[in-house]
Amino acid sequence: MSTKEAIKERTKDHIKEPRQYNVIMYNDDFTTMEFVVDILMDVFHKDEVTAQSIMMNVHKKGQAVVGKYPYDIASTKVGEALKRAKSAGFPFRMSIEEA
Repeated sequence: MSTKEAIKERTKDHIKEPRQYNVIMYNDDFTTMEFVVDILMDVFHKDEVTAQSIMMNVHKKGQAVVGKYPYDIASTKVGEALKRAKSAGFPFRMSIEEA
């Protein structure tokens, strides 16, 4: 074999979509509806109509899925929302579950 011959390798790129996680918001009797709508619009980038609808689902059913994201994004959004709630004095709760 001469040094001029090239060795060809076959490679296959297997791109895997990241796992998705649901962000779940829970109802409580102290966090205001306005605060929840603001969080949904500011942190989760929902329009006002969608934010109002999600907020009412949380209020009536006790919880609702806010969105589905890769884990890092879900974790960052939940952290930001909980930080804002804590600084406003609300006992706001959210969780992340694998979709």
